[in-house]
Amino acid sequence: MRREFFKLLVALFFTTPALSQAPDSTIFAEGKIVSAETKEPVKARITYQSVPYGSRIGVVNNDTYSFPMFEREKYSIMVEAPGYEMAKYLLDPADAQGQKLVHNIELSKGSHVTGQRVAVGNVIRLDNLIFQVGRTKISPESYQELDVLARMMHDNQRMVIQLEGHTDYQGNPKDNLKLSQGRVDAVKSYLVGKGIHKGRIKTKAFGGTDPLSTEDTPEAHRMNRRVELRILEN
Repeated sequence: MRREFFKLLVALFFTTPALSQAPDSTIFAEGKIVSAETKEPVKARITYQSVPYGSRIGVVNNDTYSFPMFEREKYSIMVEAPGYEMAKYLLDPADAQGQKLVHNIELSKGSHVTGQRVAVGNVIRLDNLIFQVGRTKISPESYQELDVLARMMHDNQRMVIQLEGHTDYQGNPKDNLKLSQGRVDAVKSYLVGKGIHKGRIKTKAFGGTDPLSTEDTPEAHRMNRRVELRILEN
């Protein structure tokens, strides 16, 4: 009996790979940051965080980035550089080739909404878009920036955009989702009123699930309450 048990142990030892030799399944996201116009490298501030709750976050200041996507979580990546439009993407480990997800990012010139051609995939934060606290009504101070956006869409007839609404992560998640949807709907209605076809304006509400900062400060919460404009077609 002991001899048979010993043979079984020997067989298991030689046919089962040791855990330390198991292949690492962690996926690494990596890419280059370049100018959309010149294709030259651009040194940028690259912020990445896992979604939806941002439990893992990191910052890189370089013209390249590389970070592990632990537990195969999706990651939001935001790229900012002086003189360029902000770019924001969602990286999904399902798109990886092997254990690498390579995503190079092109930045377009400009720092605000302008009438120039903007690269597909770029995200523009509407910094001057103001709502009454806890409401979906647009304040009159916001009209100027929205009028510039309307002109940009008139000048670029092929442009299709997605308005993305965000709140901070405080309060009831369902109420936050409803509020963020109401705000992007209000912006869409304003643009349609300026002659932009409704089919060119998509909307998406995130509530408080995609914060720019997870710090529990008034400034961080204010920064998280925003509407962003993503270029889908151009």
